[in-house]
Amino acid sequence: MHRHHREMHGLPHYSIQLKHRIERSLELVRAWIRGHKYQAYEPADGNLSWLFPLTRGRVLPMRMLQQIVLRAPVNIRPLLGISPHESAIGRGYLAWGYLLLHSLTGDDKARHEAIDCLDWLMANRFAGATEFSWGDPYEYATRAGRRPYGEPILVWTAFIGEAFLEAYDLIVDQSHLRVAESIGRWILALPRQFTDTGNCLSYAAHRQSFIHNANVVGAAYLAHLAQVTSSHEMLAVAKSAMAYTCSRQKPDGSWHYAEDRGYHWIDNFHTAYNLSALANYRNTTQDHCFDHYLSRGRQFYKSHFFESDGRPKYFHNKTYPTDIQCAAQAIDTLATLAEDDPDCLMLATRVAEWTIDNMQGEDGHFYFRDLGWTKVTTPLLHWGQATMVKALAVLLQKLALSQGCVVPASQESRVAAR
Repeated sequence: MHRHHREMHGLPHYSIQLKHRIERSLELVRAWIRGHKYQAYEPADGNLSWLFPLTRGRVLPMRMLQQIVLRAPVNIRPLLGISPHESAIGRGYLAWGYLLLHSLTGDDKARHEAIDCLDWLMANRFAGATEFSWGDPYEYATRAGRRPYGEPILVWTAFIGEAFLEAYDLIVDQSHLRVAESIGRWILALPRQFTDTGNCLSYAAHRQSFIHNANVVGAAYLAHLAQVTSSHEMLAVAKSAMAYTCSRQKPDGSWHYAEDRGYHWIDNFHTAYNLSALANYRNTTQDHCFDHYLSRGRQFYKSHFFESDGRPKYFHNKTYPTDIQCAAQAIDTLATLAEDDPDCLMLATRVAEWTIDNMQGEDGHFYFRDLGWTKVTTPLLHWGQATMVKALAVLLQKLALSQGCVVPASQESRVAAR
């Protein structure tokens, strides 16, 4: 997150009641996370089942098991021997969100919770890599093949890296910068697709896999780290990666998930990843050469992914399933884009209010999906709880900026420490 602590002129002012609703929602979900000791489920954790040996490690049976668990209208995981578990990307998002809350409000508990998450991440890195990196705590199968247990992926590792840079900015602990630099080295060592219109970073290290959202999220992270470390190499790689994805934007402003024919769908949260990454790259580097693509993508996103009441659609041409990840990333991305387009902040608040009204349980946790005929209330950690903590923290920050009342937490102490 690249903070701009200045009033965002031209944005509408929002009610105290709305602010209190968001704060109350955050209190509830944070309490739920603490009460469940940072353990829950994830959408694709089906291969943690006692049925997994029956797949014999073959991709098609693995995918079938994943999809049965993911698409079940009720939580069948306990019946299949799948227990609540930790999540590295969940911890990363929570650390990021807690740091934003501490920056905004001075909440010391949030600061300690963030440090606990970062310590956990340092202790639970992927053991098979020299540099810091993270993956999922289960076997995973995709259209491209099998991903081994814990194998690190670019998109999760880059997001976690942003949390470490956020921590370094706020706390000025050199250990956080060392981790961030290690992540940068891991990203630079990934396979790349070299083309005349930019180069694409691979989704994973163990094979070449080129996916737009992972590419630009990795690029935005490299650009952010380059500003901290003055690395010309990282900045050049970041710009080339952004050029690759921007040059493949469709005329209407959309992107396919990836260029290979089997990946030609357009969905909400991956589009949002692309837009946030472009905005963060621009805000970090002050390089405006991709602004046209960002503007065109923003217009497509606003026009195609939301119902009038704020319900986020999953695909650009299909509403259901209404997924909590679409809601969380929409709030986060729209709030991030508000400096360019005040309408984005208004839409972000509509999405947040709809999500709190329709997807948050009385116990505080956010539901997985609304299928139209029933709601899947399965408690997931990263996919819902952690992403909503971070998204609502970003929204609170942008609402405060719209009022011109943000004071960075411990700014004087950070400057003095440097």
